[in-house]
Amino acid sequence: METRHIIVILFLALLWLWLCWILVSAGGLTGKNAFLIVASGIIIFVPLWKRYIRPSQGGGDKRDNRK
Repeated sequence: METRHIIVILFLALLWLWLCWILVSAGGLTGKNAFLIVASGIIIFVPLWKRYIRPSQGGGDKRDNRK
């Protein structure tokens, strides 16, 4: 994984944590807020995981297999 990918993922993680902190501090930790945090984490980080961290295991982007 390239350095720029690591920087982008870290930036997104910090931004996501900051927004989660704002959500919890404004409304408390309720079931709805917990669901929003988990759902947004899945939406943000699962595609990044599949594209940049796991391609060596054969599950990467199909466009990478073209020659």
